[in-house]
Amino acid sequence: MERTTKKVVWPVYIDAHKTRKEGRILAKGDSVGAPDIKEIIRAAQELGLSPTYEDEKAYPRLWWEHKGRLLIDVNGAKREAIRQIARAIKASRALHDS
Repeated sequence: MERTTKKVVWPVYIDAHKTRKEGRILAKGDSVGAPDIKEIIRAAQELGLSPTYEDEKAYPRLWWEHKGRLLIDVNGAKREAIRQIARAIKASRALHDS
């Protein structure tokens, strides 16, 4: 039985404009170009991940960019939860572009 725990999600994890070295953890095809923290929060809420936003945080490798971070409830693999968030953002953008 897997336990629900809080995991950190930095916007750079799903940013297609960042390199793996800069912190992107998804493949470019699964990533989103320049994700806004509001999009990430909305997607996490839609997925039922109970997001908590911390606005004054900066990703350590990009310490000068204060984009904040998100804490989410995850059952299972963090990477899969992040992939689902990216898919939800892509779907949302596709609806708005139509």
